[in-house]
Amino acid sequence: MVGFSVIAALLVGLPIGTFLFLCRKGQLLENRLVFSSLNLIVNIIRSFPFLLLVIFMIPFTRFVMGTAIGTAAATLPMMVIAIAHYSRLVEQSLLDVPKGVIHAAVSMGASVKDIIFKFLYVEARSALVLSMTTSTISFISYSTIMGVVGGGGIGDFAIRYGYLQYRTDLMIYIIIIIVIFVQLIQYAGITLARKIDKR
Repeated sequence: MVGFSVIAALLVGLPIGTFLFLCRKGQLLENRLVFSSLNLIVNIIRSFPFLLLVIFMIPFTRFVMGTAIGTAAATLPMMVIAIAHYSRLVEQSLLDVPKGVIHAAVSMGASVKDIIFKFLYVEARSALVLSMTTSTISFISYSTIMGVVGGGGIGDFAIRYGYLQYRTDLMIYIIIIIVIFVQLIQYAGITLARKIDKR
């Protein structure tokens, strides 16, 4: 579930976040209608408490996946929240790129595509990696809820075989595993961000 969420965030969330940035007032593709529409959709999805989003999406999940129960079905709402979550972080990361960089690129006759890939992403690459690190940790947290729709996962295992069977020791072990896993992801993300930081 987390893996597919990360892939969805990169393949869909990154372009949406970039488009949000480009359509803002004063940016290259300024378009108030497009920006307002995308911004509203992202805000609505991010405003939902995740458990309620999972339940709200059950009819849509059943239509797309053929079932609303199981790991595959649980992956769909995870991917939706992942896209909304990361797209907002991408937009914020690109907003931190100095405007002078964009002006310089435009003055050199760079196309929008070149500005995105050769200037914006290069300048913001460290922030984008840190944003993905933060998002991945959030996705792990979201995945623990997916037992509600039979999604399984380590959180569901902790509740089913730990809490419900009064195995406090098992719950503690699982919490420790999750904490270690999160720390490793955070360390890897910070290390990578430092290595590719051009400043």
